[in-house]
Amino acid sequence: MIRTSIIGCLYFVLVVVSLSAAAVAQQNAASSPSAQPRIQDNSFLIEEAYNQTFGMVQHISGFTRLWDSKDWAYTFTQEWPVPGDARHQFSFTLPFLHAGAFENSGTGIGDVFLHYRYQLVGDGNAKVAFAPRLSLILPTGDVANGRGAGGVGVQTNLPVSVVLSKSLVSHWNAGATVIPHAQDASGDRVSATGYNLGQSFIWLANSRFNVMLETVFANSQFVIARDKTEWTRSLFINPAIRWAYNFENGLQIVPGIGVPIGIGPSSGEKGVLLYLSFEHPFRKLPGK
Repeated sequence: MIRTSIIGCLYFVLVVVSLSAAAVAQQNAASSPSAQPRIQDNSFLIEEAYNQTFGMVQHISGFTRLWDSKDWAYTFTQEWPVPGDARHQFSFTLPFLHAGAFENSGTGIGDVFLHYRYQLVGDGNAKVAFAPRLSLILPTGDVANGRGAGGVGVQTNLPVSVVLSKSLVSHWNAGATVIPHAQDASGDRVSATGYNLGQSFIWLANSRFNVMLETVFANSQFVIARDKTEWTRSLFINPAIRWAYNFENGLQIVPGIGVPIGIGPSSGEKGVLLYLSFEHPFRKLPGK
């Protein structure tokens, strides 16, 4: 049953690939390739090492639904470069969650993340880029309904992006999370930590249509009693596609779809991931 469902999901993705590639090809044929900004900072589960360029802001929505656990999550992220120095970037992530393990828990806001990222090496035009991120976690989620960790925390991520060839790019992530006073539904508190690893390959079929394969692993502690935690692990691969619509006013819209598939400790889990990004100028760019 699970194998049949996964094959069905993959077949659906192949159909979407065919239809999307045809639509992109038609739009490319009607416009000059040199006038088409490429898709670059639009991965789903992996973080690229590319800060927003001068004068650009990005609004990112993501929706994930897992069938086995019945978990789902919607996140909204907004990214802003610091005026005058795009090496510095501020952003926030606002999540809305439903935890399937908490019956009749409904839907609500999760823990809010405030991010700072510094473009230490390279940029979107370099073969190698590195942009470490530090985030503050605010305990806005309801612990009793499985939507938060119950305490202020910090998270770091070290994304590296490497251009392997003209049509192949890879991204690599390693990060850690620390919540000094995490809490469970009973109010028990203890320090909780976790770490994450990730990697992806992006095939640039053309500047406006990409095929992706992401792999993400997470190992995290959660509170089960006073001064006691338990580790939980997850491992997913996510075959996906994304495509772009570019407009003369500088707006780029990037939709995408993925099929997260659990392997190893997450074996048997499967789901769907929907992505939508709007990126546009918020001030007049030089030469425009």
